[in-house]
Amino acid sequence: MSRSASQPLAGRRALVTGGASGIGLGVVHALAARGAHVIVADKDGAAAEAVATEAGGSSWVVDLLDPAAVADERLDKALDGVDILINNAGIQHISPIQDFNPQDFRRIMNLMLEVPFLLIRAALPNMYAQGFGRIINLSSVHGLRASPFKAAYVTAKHGLEGLSKVTALEGGERGVTSNCVNPGYVRTALVQKQVADQARVHGIPEAEVLAKIMLTESAIKRLIEPEEVASLVAWLASDEASMVTGASYTMDGGWSAR
Repeated sequence: MSRSASQPLAGRRALVTGGASGIGLGVVHALAARGAHVIVADKDGAAAEAVATEAGGSSWVVDLLDPAAVADERLDKALDGVDILINNAGIQHISPIQDFNPQDFRRIMNLMLEVPFLLIRAALPNMYAQGFGRIINLSSVHGLRASPFKAAYVTAKHGLEGLSKVTALEGGERGVTSNCVNPGYVRTALVQKQVADQARVHGIPEAEVLAKIMLTESAIKRLIEPEEVASLVAWLASDEASMVTGASYTMDGGWSAR
């Protein structure tokens, strides 16, 4: 299919995990606006189907923490023809290490590190066969920096950075790029839900969390909008970014400049 300046992803097939809300929703709309057919993967079936209909794509209703859902045969079917993979789905748990429930640690590592590995593993054969692929991992400034009380999240994001770089090295000669996008705090439900937990572990009122915890390291004192992250993801998915691989693109208001 021919592509144009306004439809640079025409003919591409993209899959976005956690695509029914937050950053994932922004990414779905950004890719669809540029011509891609987008598969919205989310455990919220009604939301996934609604977003897919709006974006002119399709939905994959899936609980990625269900081992049966990520078995080889299921992934082979779900990723058939996918040449743009966006690993976005994530969860959070805030607690001091000594009180951190090991089950919560394992859930986060599973969803945010093992599942991206399984999806990449399933997507690569088709990408290699056609000589084109884009793997974009929604990491975080916490993939490059640490914060207290987020042992599992920080560990998973650091691991995702390594997985992305290995994928870049293996895929480079076969037309496949792999990169991370590293935002600071984005205006999403996941971030909003952290406010009460941050107030509890730091012993401050909820009204002070944004200024004293979330934005204290940023030079630009505001939350990032999902659409801003999505615009960077869309560029990384394009032909224009064919020489960008193994990179980690910060969008953190200057946090990691410290």
